[in-house]
Amino acid sequence: MASKGRGAGRSNMSFKSGSGSWLPWLAWSLVVILVDQFTKVLVLGYYQLGDSHPVTSFFNLVRVHNHGAAFSFLASSGGWQRWLFTGIGIGAAVLIIWLLKSHPGQKLFAFALASILGGALGNVIDRLLHGYVVDFLDFYWKNWHFPAFNIADSAITLGAICLILDELLRVRRGR
Repeated sequence: MASKGRGAGRSNMSFKSGSGSWLPWLAWSLVVILVDQFTKVLVLGYYQLGDSHPVTSFFNLVRVHNHGAAFSFLASSGGWQRWLFTGIGIGAAVLIIWLLKSHPGQKLFAFALASILGGALGNVIDRLLHGYVVDFLDFYWKNWHFPAFNIADSAITLGAICLILDELLRVRRGR
């Protein structure tokens, strides 16, 4: 039995709305990038590195510079990681744009990809402009703090969750 390609298994997806255009999904990515960069400009303008402003009993606005990747992975590696993560982000963007062009009518799948694209490019912009990613959202419980993150990271996480949901729905319909 021949294996089905990604598009073949998606044809029965309830979120599909015909072939559609991929340009609205690029517009969503642009919205993510603009909101991400705007919030980072505010943080850079109003906060010094290490500042923390309590908002609630479990949330602070902070200013952190992340020289690594998620959870500060490779943050203290001497600077080469900036270019590695920039390259990975650009490579991911090229792949995602190709996937968006191939599957624009599959709404949940395309929304997920566009969210990841906007987030990835938002962080790439930071790496190119500053040499680090600006993080500012700090959630905590008592003395335990989740690693600080930003709007771009949130969009990537939302996109990943939507990709998982899309795949679960696709598999469920395929039974």
